[in-house]
Amino acid sequence: MTYSILARDPETGSLGGAAATGSLCVGGWVLRGDIRVGLSASQGASPSTFWGEDVLQAMGEGLSAAKAVDRVVSSDRGRAHRQLAAIDISGGQGHFTGDRNPPERGARLFPGGVATGNTLSSKAVLDVLVSAFCNSTAPLAERLLVALDAARKAGGDSRGQLSAALLVVSRNASPLTLRIDHSSDPIGDLQSLYERATNGDYADWIKQVPTLDDPHRVLD
Repeated sequence: MTYSILARDPETGSLGGAAATGSLCVGGWVLRGDIRVGLSASQGASPSTFWGEDVLQAMGEGLSAAKAVDRVVSSDRGRAHRQLAAIDISGGQGHFTGDRNPPERGARLFPGGVATGNTLSSKAVLDVLVSAFCNSTAPLAERLLVALDAARKAGGDSRGQLSAALLVVSRNASPLTLRIDHSSDPIGDLQSLYERATNGDYADWIKQVPTLDDPHRVLD
């Protein structure tokens, strides 16, 4: 009941994901990430948060995104009702879509990323999601937001959109994890929240907290 996109920025190595749905709290359900391992999006008619976490663990053990997805999916008898996507730190992709998820459903691969969705107004939503991302030259987070909005305009979730989320993880920056859990315009509100989070006092403060490349950094 969601559409999502995961991507790696080849210039910075940062990983980012964005998602929207016609239900509540998409960020808490769908997106998981660790810059040391990769990124995941677990969704579907009966989504498993365990899938999102377990696929990160599998990649942390050295499996590629594709093999990690295969491992997680194969052991779950309820897999037909679920959907999973993952990218590893090299930009490798894996995905699975169970055939009991509501149509339209599917996945699209592109260099360094993967888009997945179900309960879509049409399969063209995924094509638009990927095309908008790939045709943007903005920073990673903004490319993801552009893609999410383009997919909405192409029909998005067939029920409309009620929640949206953005997650970006980087070696040299603190995680950017933004969520709109319930709104009549969740993608618009997510874009507004992004602007607030990347400007002003808050943006200055997050530049001083620990990162993977500087784990001992403190407030100035």
